[in-house]
Amino acid sequence: MRPKTGIGAHVSTRGGFVQAAKRAYEMGATAFQYFPKNPRSLSLKRFDPKDAAQCRDWCEAHGLASIAHSPYPTNPALGMTRGEAGFHAVVDSIRNDLEISDACGSVGTVVHFGHLQARDPLEGYHNLIQCLDTVLEQWQGEAKILLENQAGDHGPMGTTMEEMIQIRKLSRYPEHIAFCFDTCHAFASGMWTAGDEAALLDKGRQLGYWDALAAVHFNDSKYASGLNKDRHARIGQGEIGYSSMQSLLQSPEIHQSVVVLETEAGEDGTHREDIKIMRSWL
Repeated sequence: MRPKTGIGAHVSTRGGFVQAAKRAYEMGATAFQYFPKNPRSLSLKRFDPKDAAQCRDWCEAHGLASIAHSPYPTNPALGMTRGEAGFHAVVDSIRNDLEISDACGSVGTVVHFGHLQARDPLEGYHNLIQCLDTVLEQWQGEAKILLENQAGDHGPMGTTMEEMIQIRKLSRYPEHIAFCFDTCHAFASGMWTAGDEAALLDKGRQLGYWDALAAVHFNDSKYASGLNKDRHARIGQGEIGYSSMQSLLQSPEIHQSVVVLETEAGEDGTHREDIKIMRSWL
């Protein structure tokens, strides 16, 4: 049974997926995130199933949880606006990510909500649902799509809990969709401000958002709340600060998921120092 919780960071897959797991373990992590393929391309990857199986088995033996992250060009809200070929390129890429993450024993693959500039604001939401449903049609794996909230730097789409919940609710396959909560994105979009964690957590409880939470990107923010600036900072070194980050991590809603850093490494080139701080909070 694959672990569902842990603390760690994004790591390189240089040398293979099992090497990524070992890299995370060596810096004291109990979880990690990785790119299943080239992060700057939607090109599909023919992965080595033996390497993926070794990663899965090694993680189970050492108590590591993992999540994958889809490539940067993944924008499911575009729909057919880039033509049928463009739509299927996104669909096939996400499906490829799911297949890899499932083979590696990961909880799922993170997919950004996406954005679309259109006259009809509902068009982007329709496109997103159509894309996710097409990806998940006949999907039988354990790995889930982990829908991530956005900072608002490309527009207001995907910046609220209500949107996440509604998209999942309207999908034909909600059982294959969970959430990835990015603390920096939530802060940047104005979803919450430092010191107001109780209100954020309470709102999530009332909406049922945390019930479907599977992963957390635990990032501080280089910019103040509400500026829509997606710039990550190491924990305690940004505008969110130690106190608020600690308060969030200590809440059962947050730490009972896969929590990973997407920030700069420490002086030793790893996230060992920040992971140690996070574990001390628990």
